[in-house]
Amino acid sequence: MPIASEVNLAEVFFNEEDLPYEEEILRNAYSVKHWMRYVEHKRNAPRFVINTVFERALKELPGSYKLWYNYLKTLRKQVKGKCITDAEYEEVNNAFERALVFMHKMPRIWMDYCSFMTFQCKITRTRQVFDRALRALPITQHHRIWPLYLEFLKRFDIPETAVRVWRRYLKLCPEDAEEYVEFLQSIGHLDEAAQQLASIVDNENFVSKHGKSNHQLWNELCELISKNPDKVHSLNVDGIIRGGLRRYTDQLGHLWNSLAGYYVRSGLFDRARDIYEEAIQTVTTVRDFSQVFDAYAQFEELSLSKVMETLERNPNPTEDNEIDVELRMARFEYLMERRLLLLNSVLLRQNPHNVAEWHKRVELYEGKPHEIINTYTEAVHTVQPKLAVGKLYTLWVAFAKFYETNKQLGDARIVFEKAVLVDYLKVDELASVWCEWAEMEIRQEQYDAALRIMRRATAIPTRKVAYHDDTETVQMRVYKSLKLWSMYADLEESFGTFDSCKQVYDRIVDLKICTPQIIINYGMFLEEHNYFEEAFKAYEKGIALFKWPNVYDIWNTYLSKFLTRYGGQKLERARDLFEQCLDGCPPELAKNLYLLYAKLEEQHGLARHAMAVYERATTAVKEEEMYAMFNLYIKKAAEIYGIPRTRQIYEKAIEVLPEGDSRKMCVLFAEMETKLGEIDRARAIYAHCSQMCDPRVTADFWQTWKEFEIRHGNEDTMREMLRIKRSIQATYNTQINMMSAALINAAVTSGEPPKDAMRALEVKAAETTARAMAAVGATGGNIMFVRGETQGGTAKEDRVVNPDEIDIDDEEGEEEDDDEDAAGANGDRAEEDISKKVPIERQAIPAKVFGSLRRQAEESEEMDE
Repeated sequence: MPIASEVNLAEVFFNEEDLPYEEEILRNAYSVKHWMRYVEHKRNAPRFVINTVFERALKELPGSYKLWYNYLKTLRKQVKGKCITDAEYEEVNNAFERALVFMHKMPRIWMDYCSFMTFQCKITRTRQVFDRALRALPITQHHRIWPLYLEFLKRFDIPETAVRVWRRYLKLCPEDAEEYVEFLQSIGHLDEAAQQLASIVDNENFVSKHGKSNHQLWNELCELISKNPDKVHSLNVDGIIRGGLRRYTDQLGHLWNSLAGYYVRSGLFDRARDIYEEAIQTVTTVRDFSQVFDAYAQFEELSLSKVMETLERNPNPTEDNEIDVELRMARFEYLMERRLLLLNSVLLRQNPHNVAEWHKRVELYEGKPHEIINTYTEAVHTVQPKLAVGKLYTLWVAFAKFYETNKQLGDARIVFEKAVLVDYLKVDELASVWCEWAEMEIRQEQYDAALRIMRRATAIPTRKVAYHDDTETVQMRVYKSLKLWSMYADLEESFGTFDSCKQVYDRIVDLKICTPQIIINYGMFLEEHNYFEEAFKAYEKGIALFKWPNVYDIWNTYLSKFLTRYGGQKLERARDLFEQCLDGCPPELAKNLYLLYAKLEEQHGLARHAMAVYERATTAVKEEEMYAMFNLYIKKAAEIYGIPRTRQIYEKAIEVLPEGDSRKMCVLFAEMETKLGEIDRARAIYAHCSQMCDPRVTADFWQTWKEFEIRHGNEDTMREMLRIKRSIQATYNTQINMMSAALINAAVTSGEPPKDAMRALEVKAAETTARAMAAVGATGGNIMFVRGETQGGTAKEDRVVNPDEIDIDDEEGEEEDDDEDAAGANGDRAEEDISKKVPIERQAIPAKVFGSLRRQAEESEEMDE
């Protein structure tokens, strides 16, 4: 470094503070540590002073990386903030060059030099420095140079140089091809970008650093080449996009639009229109169709609007211009008219075996008979029976009906002839075709032809097969179709003879394909022709074929018809039928049959037989109907035998019925006894019923008993009722408390908290109540009757003392009650004495008490007299 002449060298190097450092350097001239210590000492000295120290050190140690690095760093700091045209920048560059003579394998020196040259905006020299660095350094350290090199290329507008450098870089790092594509797009080299992107897409091993899939890269390529047809020349756009159509079938709409857009931007509008037409005829999803159709419609609309704008600007349009406008208008309207039809085509390409879509296609061709016939013909030849979605036979039937509506019956019959030969998936479809054929003949009033068709359909083949054998064709199994036979029977009833219709029904029964309704229809048909015994035989055949509950309708019809026909003439036969019917009858269906049986016995049999039937019915019906059946049984018993005879029935009902119904039955029993004047019996019934009545739940019962005691009891019976009520309530409370304590104890023992304790208490209470009722039944099951008068004396000291009783009366009231009791007792004795001397007139007992038997007895006595 040159030093100014006016500076006194002695003052620079030989002052008193520098002597220790100079002495150390003299002793250790090749020690980097001593030189660095000397530089640190001079860090605040003028620039040329510290530079001189560095130069002296490097003269002694030219191969020291530490000295060179710190020296270059100091030089860069010294020129920082100065203009890049300053001469000192060149001095720093020379220092870098001198350093690289010894430090050419050090990447940090090269990196600093390259960054420093980039900052000076010396493009050619900077590029040369980068190239020298890449040549000097081993390839394992190139990754430290290339980021600076690429940043330099992006900083300055040197596209050709940048492209060539990027190509060199991709040989080392091909995974950064995406960044190269972005760079090419930024500088407008779209053809090169498309080529590079195409090579990326074709490379199956390429992994995007940005996380893009191969499909996304393909879309970018299609968008790039389709939107820039004037700048991309080296690629076959049509071939690339069509390759994508074969490769990415889930993005057909976007790719077709890209290809059409390429031709639109290229000015090839007819070619673009052909692409759109090809697209809407090949896409297989509604989404792709919507994308393509919307783009196609927009293209036609824009094309039409451009021509119309041109026509408006031209004051004198020619005939060709007007024709062009009309042509484009017609194209646009034709496209919009075809939308539904094109959409239907898409759905049929998606699944050509969709029967419903074929029907929709026919509807779209309404008013165009030739297209409808072609559509039906294509449909019946395209749809395969094994793959059909929907009912294939409806296509054949609709095809035949189309000919029928157009008065072409011969063609309709030809269609049906072909339809019955199709190998349908299910027998019911073939049966439907035969039925539709027969119905068409009926509509044309060709009744004999309809009967012939049904005879053909139901003809038994030479080799019988099982109806559900899928290995056989439906034509071999259709003779067992109930649908066919039902229609055949209806036709025979309407247009055939009695014998032919009877044969049809007999064949249905012999084939064992009949239903209860068929049997009932057969019986009614025979009855209409006055073949009553034949009808009954038909019913019996049906009964033999079916089991409960399917046979219920047959039995109900059979028994009703039999009773209507014979009444009581064949009583034993009717009884046998009822007994046969009721054998195995489920409870849910027994009620009506038992009532019918009992009605027969009432009208034509014996009363005791009717009562026996009612008694059997009370246990044969389901539990929900037992209460109603018992009520009916009681009513009938009262009518026939009289009210007293119903006591046994009431007792049995109370034992058999569920608790809720038993409680209601007890109340009815008590009311009946009350009407008969049996107050003690009624009171005993109330007491018995109270055992199953929790006062907190069944308040109505206790209110009823209380009203009964108010009307018919006395103070003692009222107290007894209240005592029973408290006892029952205490019993229920004790049970609940015991269960609660047991649950808590179990929870404490197991260490787990009780779960849903209220539900557990309710279940336990129900079990305890059931055990209590069972215990009551174990004592005999009968209601024990007790008298209502007081058993003890009338004196106050003889009465039972209730410690919980609240005394609300004063002594005077008690004395008055005692006087009244005494007077009542004297009155009773006086009445007894009078009755001994004077005859007492007795009141007549109502005839209802004795029932119909008393009336029969009186009538017999009058006849005897």
